[in-house]
Amino acid sequence: MSEQDRQGTGRTAEQEAGRTAEHEKPPKAASDDQSPPQASKQAGEQAPEAGRQDGAQVSTGIETAGVPDAAIPELVIISGMSGAGRSTAAKCLEDLGWFVVDNLPPALIPTMVELGARSQGNVARIAVVVDVRGRRFFDNLRESLADLESKSVTRRIVFLESSDDALVRRFESVRRPHPLQGDGRIVDGIAAERELLRELRGDADLVIDTSSLNVHELRAKMDAQFAGEEEPELRATVMSFGFKYGLPVDADLVVDMRFLPNPHWVPELRQYTGLNEEVAAYVFNQPGAKEFLDRYAELLRLVQAGYRREGKRYVTIAVGCTGGKHRSVAMSEKLAARLVSEGVETVVVHRDMGRE
Repeated sequence: MSEQDRQGTGRTAEQEAGRTAEHEKPPKAASDDQSPPQASKQAGEQAPEAGRQDGAQVSTGIETAGVPDAAIPELVIISGMSGAGRSTAAKCLEDLGWFVVDNLPPALIPTMVELGARSQGNVARIAVVVDVRGRRFFDNLRESLADLESKSVTRRIVFLESSDDALVRRFESVRRPHPLQGDGRIVDGIAAERELLRELRGDADLVIDTSSLNVHELRAKMDAQFAGEEEPELRATVMSFGFKYGLPVDADLVVDMRFLPNPHWVPELRQYTGLNEEVAAYVFNQPGAKEFLDRYAELLRLVQAGYRREGKRYVTIAVGCTGGKHRSVAMSEKLAARLVSEGVETVVVHRDMGRE
């Protein structure tokens, strides 16, 4: 459960905050998602929740340009010992729909909250990871917290704790130095960090000791605190592909449609793809096609429940045929429709369609 830097996230947010504060322009909607080529979203897919939940927004007197009575986002500050699981906790909140910024200088936290207020509900929940990687800015944290309190911002501090023995084992397992050890030993860096974070730990609203927790157990604790009454959603990507172009490297599950006759050898169907109604009808009129769809959909229901228990939020199902044009495309569309009908947020990607 070692810490891993979330590359670039904090830096991008910091630069955006600086530009917005300087020019006083409302920020764009906080979404970095880009649909891949040949991707289509099923009609049942839900857009990320704006976060209008009880207690998530507070009406305040903060005046921002164009927003006379801004809705202040709910704020969670994640901190704690290096190696105790801050990145895992942050990723869990991100999967729950929070806007997460890693290693943001504490002086910019009020600016991030103001940006969230300007978004008029598009950024309703913000999580900020604060740690000793930004130690030259760390003295500003208490001042930023006082500023937030003066503006009636609802905030919580989550502190990740762990024993010295557990932290030493984790740093040794990844062969990385502690950020504060300098020329000393790992234990020296841990001792220096504990002293630096002593007051913050005392102010924390939630302290989680991860000494004996694995990644899944930590995620379960975060889910219990922040998921609310609704169970965290599983998001699925159903990807058609052609075996002759290679297996998708990010596939969690792979199924092979080459047991069905290939429409490529039917002259009147060859030029079309599996999105064509005639091609789809040809595929599903073949012996075993409908039975496969029914039984595989049933299998996925079992897998979904297991993934949720293990804290897995994303799954990629790769459906292959020879060229990724006919059989795999038709089956991917039907399979995705089944998942959507069962409440799974699903995206369909046809990786190799059009390559021929």
